[in-house]
Amino acid sequence: MVSERWAISSLMTASLFLGGFLGGFGLLRAQPNPSGAPQKQDFAGVQIQVFPVQGNVYMLVGEGGNISVQVGSDGVLLVDTMFAALAPRIAAEIKKLVPGPIRYIIDTNMDADHTGGNSALAKMGAPGASPPDSGGATIIAHENVVNRMSKENGESLASNSGLPNDEYFTPTKDFYFNGEPIFVIHEANAHTDGDSIVLFRRSDVIAAGDIFTPDRYPVIEVERGGSVQGLLEGLNHILHLTVPAKLQEGGTRVIPGHGRLCDEADVVEYRNMVAIVRDRVQAMIRKGMTLEQVKAAQPTFDYDTQYGSGGAFTEAVFKSLSNPKPAGTRN
Repeated sequence: MVSERWAISSLMTASLFLGGFLGGFGLLRAQPNPSGAPQKQDFAGVQIQVFPVQGNVYMLVGEGGNISVQVGSDGVLLVDTMFAALAPRIAAEIKKLVPGPIRYIIDTNMDADHTGGNSALAKMGAPGASPPDSGGATIIAHENVVNRMSKENGESLASNSGLPNDEYFTPTKDFYFNGEPIFVIHEANAHTDGDSIVLFRRSDVIAAGDIFTPDRYPVIEVERGGSVQGLLEGLNHILHLTVPAKLQEGGTRVIPGHGRLCDEADVVEYRNMVAIVRDRVQAMIRKGMTLEQVKAAQPTFDYDTQYGSGGAFTEAVFKSLSNPKPAGTRN
């Protein structure tokens, strides 16, 4: 059972947080979908909305993961592609921004709601924009994404045009496109073992993927190499790259895997929540509590009003801490 001191602290924190939530966060929240699979097969009513971020970068919002779009005279770069059924609508919205071809797609992870449109959208690339004879866009991802997509789908690069055709295995990959440096950065053992974040250095925008989802608890896929400690390291790295403007508002923009456009202050709040829940669960494990006892103690109680039910997150944190993975390395 949780100590009396912790329980009192939780109630005080809940009261303070609830007041701030009602006063400052009266926004529509996306419903969590931890599996990454579509909640419905009918996409007929889904609309793709386009929001300017800053610099050359836009955010596309619909069903599934957010898409980051960088446009310019060289063509189009996408970070993630939602579901396959939405590809024609996504393509139509991109054409409104710029008539050029899609040259690059970057997958932040392997989930279907982030990679489903790969094949159809990659075909909008132009010959010469990617590896020889491919005739489409270059699809970039960490090697763990490529390996897992190939293994779990039972397919090879030659048989599926939606699989990444430019994998990287170093801590970072960088290139120059549309007048700005692009950094693709591996965040080891976070949401999965193949997560990437993308930094658009001149536009001052970060596409964070599912490492950061401000309207819901993070999904830690322990069976795919994810861990709470790796997630925290990824969030801290995003904070290292972001710079706030005056009064902590604005500055570097952060496009989350799901949810609203954010800045550094939003990432700080989210990182703190993950760290606090991690510490609470760790303390319970040290007391010898079982998973069922930890979930019954509700270590996410004072955050559930903002992020939804914390049961799945608590379970993932417990499993992650019970079988810790080696810390990732970054050059």
